[in-house]
Amino acid sequence: MSTRILLIYAGHQGGRTEILRTAVADGVEQSGADCRLEQRHALQTGVDDLLQADGILIGTPEHFGYMAGALKHFFDTTFYPSDDRTAGLPYGLFVSAGDDGRGTIAAVEKIATGYRWQSIAPPLRIVGDPKADDLRACQELGATLALGLEAGIF
Repeated sequence: MSTRILLIYAGHQGGRTEILRTAVADGVEQSGADCRLEQRHALQTGVDDLLQADGILIGTPEHFGYMAGALKHFFDTTFYPSDDRTAGLPYGLFVSAGDDGRGTIAAVEKIATGYRWQSIAPPLRIVGDPKADDLRACQELGATLALGLEAGIF
């Protein structure tokens, strides 16, 4: 039975986060794992999407040293309705930073701790325009979640 990976993202079309999101999705799809990838903008993602996921990937730009408002809205609207039903959910995080991204990562990790999710890898923090190594790291993040779910590691 295939697993379901939810890729939640914020940012605008054509931006750096979209470039990273595409690389993460490519990693999932090219992994060969038996999984279904659902890519959803944070403003169009709700608690039902979250509850159906076997693992999640989260991408956000850094806005004023914090996550995008759309991602914060997702967290605000799903935290209490999910009512601890996603505890242990494996997740990966990638951040497109214009400054340094550390505040964004800290904020998302603090919220993920509240959900009791389990990080599958250190967060990816890409400052400025993505380079080839950054895109490879994003592909690896996507493949890691897909293959780890398939193998039962996560």
